Amino acid sequence: MWLGASAWRDVVSRLTSLGHSAYPLDLNLEPGTDLDAHVAELIAVLEKNDLRDVVLVGHSYGGMVVSTAAGQVADRIGRVVYVDSGPLPEGMSQFDTTSPEEQEQTRASVVDGLVPVPEHLKEEGRPHPFASVTQGVHYTPEYANLPQTLVTCGFPADQVRGMIASGHPYFALLQGADVVESLGDHWPMFSRPTELADLLAALPSGRPSQR
Repeated sequence: MWLGASAWRDVVSRLTSLGHSAYPLDLNLEPGTDLDAHVAELIAVLEKNDLRDVVLVGHSYGGMVVSTAAGQVADRIGRVVYVDSGPLPEGMSQFDTTSPEEQEQTRASVVDGLVPVPEHLKEEGRPHPFASVTQGVHYTPEYANLPQTLVTCGFPADQVRGMIASGHPYFALLQGADVVESLGDHWPMFSRPTELADLLAALPSGRPSQR
């Protein structure tokens, strides 16, 4: 939420220096834009550039976008990576992950269909369409066969593995996924971009195994 391609500039620079091609996305943030529209934008980039064996990375709200998109173009995806995010249960939205009190505060803050930028993201952020965070994720059967990696920043890896095993809704669909620890704040693209880029560059191809 709130961030565009510029937030990834240091990660992209590092990945490029390592010989990779990276495509950070500036998603449409006009009022009324929903999750389906963001998914369509992502798929359009993959198809326009005829990208294959893609490592598809989603941070925070971006996890909803990559979750929904990946199964629709599974033949183009080599791995789905969640950075401090995860594939929510079918039909669940980003908004549903917050408490009733937070939901009430968010609704009250919406201006012309947009969620204002929080103070700590003022420099980089743009108001985000409320419609996109209230629409639930949906999966195709092909999604279940895609390799997955979770880069956990807020929880230790062992705790996350326990949450996966117990079926916690944030991580229930990550059974068998790689869990990689990168502890720190929620915004590693700002605070530790080289570490994040090196981690992404080192991800294995094919079926993941926990480590």
